Amino acid sequence: MTTTSPRTADTGAPPARSVLRDPAFLRLWAGTTASGLATWALPFVLGLAVLHRELGAAGLGLVLAARTAGFLAAVAVGGVLADRHSRRAVVLWSALAATLAAPLLAAGLGRSLVLMTAAAVLAGAGQGACRPAFQALTAETVAPERRQQANAATTMAVRGSTLAGPALTALLAAFLDVRALLLGIGLLWLVAALVPGRGTAPAPATDADRAPEAAPRAGFRAEFLEGIREARRHPWFLAGLAALVAVIALGYSATSVALPLISRDRYGTEWVLAAAMTAYTVGALGGAVVIARWRPRSQGWAAFAGLSAYGVAPLSLMLPVHPVVVVAAYAVAGVGIELFNVPWFTATQREVAPDKLARVSSLDFLVSYGLAPVGLAVIAPAIDWFGVTAVLAVCAAACLLVPAAAALVPTARHFARTPPAAD
Repeated sequence: MTTTSPRTADTGAPPARSVLRDPAFLRLWAGTTASGLATWALPFVLGLAVLHRELGAAGLGLVLAARTAGFLAAVAVGGVLADRHSRRAVVLWSALAATLAAPLLAAGLGRSLVLMTAAAVLAGAGQGACRPAFQALTAETVAPERRQQANAATTMAVRGSTLAGPALTALLAAFLDVRALLLGIGLLWLVAALVPGRGTAPAPATDADRAPEAAPRAGFRAEFLEGIREARRHPWFLAGLAALVAVIALGYSATSVALPLISRDRYGTEWVLAAAMTAYTVGALGGAVVIARWRPRSQGWAAFAGLSAYGVAPLSLMLPVHPVVVVAAYAVAGVGIELFNVPWFTATQREVAPDKLARVSSLDFLVSYGLAPVGLAVIAPAIDWFGVTAVLAVCAAACLLVPAAAALVPTARHFARTPPAAD
């Protein structure tokens, strides 16, 4: 594993002291986990509103689309702001915006779809602006040699929330109405706003900090383009984005549409759908546990191999196999996705120039979140035109081959422009 310049030899040994014993990281971890749980919970709680006939299916689609639009509009802005100002301040104000959206959603439920739509845009904007800021704040808070462990701990918390969240929310719904649950989401965002501390690294200089003779700061567009230029300096990063496009826009979208259909039509039960999604989350938890301690010599190649493992999910849906095989394939896909995600986040925090980290991270989230709706919009009609088997075959091939091709890009082997020093 490489380290921040100046580079030192990699010992290959995991950090001696657990990052979970660091109070500063624990505060950041709590805030990140709260934001992740709030992000996951909103669609689930709004789904309960549909079941309770307080929101129609069309209204649900409009509100969720508005949240996605808010996210995509704000994530690039958040990246520039987090590099221009204090990352902690960006987290605070973006999470407070999402906090404010919760009571507005509750007020509009069953009364005003226009208010709910506007509140959903605000919620998505808060979520989008804080994501690159949280990534950059992790780099400020955690020492380089412990960042992989920190990123793994964060993803374990988010995956664990996804696993336990539905049961917990269903339990709370027995005692609380949907409006109260929406206010609870607001409290989670309030935790995300107030609990994290400041990073230990100096905050990026603001206009007020600059000497009078210094050149004026470039505009927003110029700074965003500067982040793109920084991303282009790292071929492994561009290759990783291309691989993510294949897996998210094709593989993940195809399985999201096909799994419910195949669970119903081939196996005649919803059990396969529920078991496969649970196995995916459990596998992701297992992958995060493994990668928290494992330091492969060629971490980029290992990460791309993990990402390509998602191809077994659409492959299992193509074939008339026992449902246990489908569940096992989803578990493998879950393991693989975290074997990619954690080193990917860690390498970005290590290799990208610190003053451009949030902007480069925002490109990652733009691709990850922005292309998922596009893939879903294209996959459903493609299945109608060409059949589910043909579409799954193409998507499985893309998931397997595109990460393999990305691994051949210069610098991809180690997720670094300079290979690590020999032991």
